[in-house]
Amino acid sequence: MVTQPASPLPASLPGLDARQSRVAVVEGRGADAGVTRSWHHLDTADELVKLGARQLGTILAVHGNPTWSYLWRHVVAATLRQAEETGEGWRVVAVDQLEMGWSERTGVHRPLAQRVADLAAFADAVVPAGPVVTLGHDWGGVVSLGWAVDHRDRLAGVALLNTAIHHPEGVPIPAVLRLAGSRAALASATVRTTAFLDTTLALASPALPSDVRDAYRSPYRTAARRGGIGAFVADIPADAEHESHPELQRIAAGVAELDVPALMLWGPKDPVFSDRYLDDLVRRMPHADVHRFEGAGHLVAEDRPCADALLTWLGDRLPDGAIGSDGRSGPPEGAAASGDAPAPAMPHESLWAPLDARREDDDIAVVELSAQGTRRVSWRQLDERVRAIAAGLHEIGVRRGDRVSVLVPPGATLTAVIYACLRIGAVVVVADAGLGVKGLSRAVRGAWPAFLIGERKGLAAARALGWPGQRISAVGLAPAVRRALGVSHTLGEIAALGRDAELPEAPGPADRAAILFTSGSTGPAKGAVYTHAQLSALRDALAAHFEVGPDTGLVTGFAPFALLGPALGTRSVTPDMDVSAPRTLTAQAVAAAVRESGARIVFLSPAAILNVVATADGLTPADREALAGVRTFLSTGAPIGRALLESAGDLMPEAVAHTPYGMTECLLVTDTTLDGIRAAETAPDGGVCVGRPIGEGRVKISALDPAGHATGEPGEEPGVLGEILISAPHLKRGYDRLWLTDRAAAREVPQDGRRWHRTGDVGHLDPAGRLWVEGRLPHVIVTAAGPVAPVATEQEIETVAAVRRAAVVGIGPEGDRRAVAVVETRPAARRPGLASPDLTAAVRGAARLPLAAVLVVPVLPTDIRHNSKIDRTRLSGWAERTLAGGKAMRP
Repeated sequence: MVTQPASPLPASLPGLDARQSRVAVVEGRGADAGVTRSWHHLDTADELVKLGARQLGTILAVHGNPTWSYLWRHVVAATLRQAEETGEGWRVVAVDQLEMGWSERTGVHRPLAQRVADLAAFADAVVPAGPVVTLGHDWGGVVSLGWAVDHRDRLAGVALLNTAIHHPEGVPIPAVLRLAGSRAALASATVRTTAFLDTTLALASPALPSDVRDAYRSPYRTAARRGGIGAFVADIPADAEHESHPELQRIAAGVAELDVPALMLWGPKDPVFSDRYLDDLVRRMPHADVHRFEGAGHLVAEDRPCADALLTWLGDRLPDGAIGSDGRSGPPEGAAASGDAPAPAMPHESLWAPLDARREDDDIAVVELSAQGTRRVSWRQLDERVRAIAAGLHEIGVRRGDRVSVLVPPGATLTAVIYACLRIGAVVVVADAGLGVKGLSRAVRGAWPAFLIGERKGLAAARALGWPGQRISAVGLAPAVRRALGVSHTLGEIAALGRDAELPEAPGPADRAAILFTSGSTGPAKGAVYTHAQLSALRDALAAHFEVGPDTGLVTGFAPFALLGPALGTRSVTPDMDVSAPRTLTAQAVAAAVRESGARIVFLSPAAILNVVATADGLTPADREALAGVRTFLSTGAPIGRALLESAGDLMPEAVAHTPYGMTECLLVTDTTLDGIRAAETAPDGGVCVGRPIGEGRVKISALDPAGHATGEPGEEPGVLGEILISAPHLKRGYDRLWLTDRAAAREVPQDGRRWHRTGDVGHLDPAGRLWVEGRLPHVIVTAAGPVAPVATEQEIETVAAVRRAAVVGIGPEGDRRAVAVVETRPAARRPGLASPDLTAAVRGAARLPLAAVLVVPVLPTDIRHNSKIDRTRLSGWAERTLAGGKAMRP
């Protein structure tokens, strides 16, 4: 091969100024010992000097295959912008690895160990002093980590975009690499043609502009300049026999010993470096801040604002860019990983303590009603089953901190599995089937469990969709079915293994207990992380506020509360319903559950309540007598209006009807009763009154500024419209692998020693300390007169007899949005479109807010779990298109 020296950029490229282009001549090492090599790189050092900015340290950025330093142009621009604005910034040195980009083509074989040596030689020449943060992507991530583990005296931190440092045995390498790396295809796909390069560039989401694609291709116009692309693919250690395997193993072991701040920004749609590799990295660096950009892929630096995220992280973790007095850098005192905000110590009784206390009790603990019949499990049986499954899971390798995804419907089996996992410190991953296949798949893959326990339907989905985790069947399977689904054990086998085995040491209060996924009604479902102490605090808040005792009994038609019975030491009953479709619950099924258990508390979701009320005519006298024994009725998950609560209350005439306000992140925040709602109707406030905080819970409001942003100092002044902030001992610990989301949720919260969370809901407090919810922050309409929340106007519109339900959304330019009403009618409209003149006049007459238009739809789009959270963002886009003359399709 003819060698070609490095050259500077021939001209500026989109987003990159050629003045940052440099060429350095460096003494070689390893295979290059005794010769010099010329390296092309980007360097902002001179620009920082021109700006008079203080240099905080150096970001040493290393691209992968087949990109080059152009990948880091956003980081270059962001750091210079920051330096100009603040007078200080990080120097960026972004290399083109030898044989790549505009660096020298040497023709020398460069396995991984050589590339690590190459980078060390370059860094010693170009960045000889000062703290360094490494930044790597793809195979550049591995090379950058090789430098990091070898230069801990200078290492300030590590940042990674999709990469991998370990490939599990028995798992084939990704198909894209397997195909490109085959002997038959290697040269053709990577060198003789641009196929591999083109495929990589096509992975961007959204698609790259043509001029950016051309910029990436510019150093690789000829086959002679693409030899490094093929060499990189050939250097992938597909097995232990590969020459680069020992070096990869060395780097992987060293990474586990790094204690510097770490950041991982990930595109989960990457077909090459999937969440499997992220999970491995997190296990090696559990202190890392991690953020998965949902919808992003392999070129996550192109897909999402990674440069801004990197600078935000550097500002948080290395604000001065300095290495400590011991010559090392580490996380700030008290800093924790993504989703691991430190929680104050609190009194703690384990969730299974009530189960332990009743282990000799033959009274009924769990009742499961279904079309197949009634299943009753005593406290003694439940305790024995929990202990056997717990010990058996430990016998097959489930350890504290391992994630276990549970795809079993609420009932006796799910209860036993959940408490078994909690008892040995495994982290239970619970994603609602109401997310749908796509949402459920995204949640399971995002959590990346080590084990997955499911019934046949869930296991089939796991097999078909490639969900991670060793598969365990909750039911017995025929051998052929078992093989087809890839099942390793059944619960029966696991319980048999654990029947005479010892239980491991129990987890502590601060250990993670569960990852509970949100409903996905306001964006992609997020995994809320709970510790054992926080789940126990939820149990205690529920018990105290609703006076739950051993003889209370619970009917739980709302999945998040379906598992609290044993923790509360009281009987729990799951009614006959499809939990993935709450609207399948009937009044008769609720009555049967109450009659079976003698329960005095009933939990239902808003979606379930609608159908319970709608099927009330089917109740028998015996059903109504059973329901008359209920003393407390809760609509949990989303606030509902007085009329629906009254209708449900009519079925349980002796019950106090409650509608608590809460969310997956904090399941109980405030509470009000039907009487409280009636009393609030005389108040001048708009929105839904959800009552006062429960127990130790607190609520504050961060006022909206004229642009609709929640920038006000959190406070409790009545009548101030703003974002709702909450605090409670049972508030979640954080979000799983969503560091930026965690950070935003804890932005500018009170520094009073409590943990606070920005909910994204908007509302206000009244003079009596009651909270009124008025919508979601993204749904605020910023008009020329200022920000307006939608719910109060929706309530006014819903007083019109012909309107069943309303949504108010904004159209037009930001800062001058106009309000539009979109309504369901009685009877339902046959097709979407403009409302009739009479209905338009009636709606405008009821609403104090001026309305630009009134539209009708057969059904408003809502989430499955609650059937009440209207997708106003979707409606806004639909209304804008419709009013602009587009075809009036269903939203």
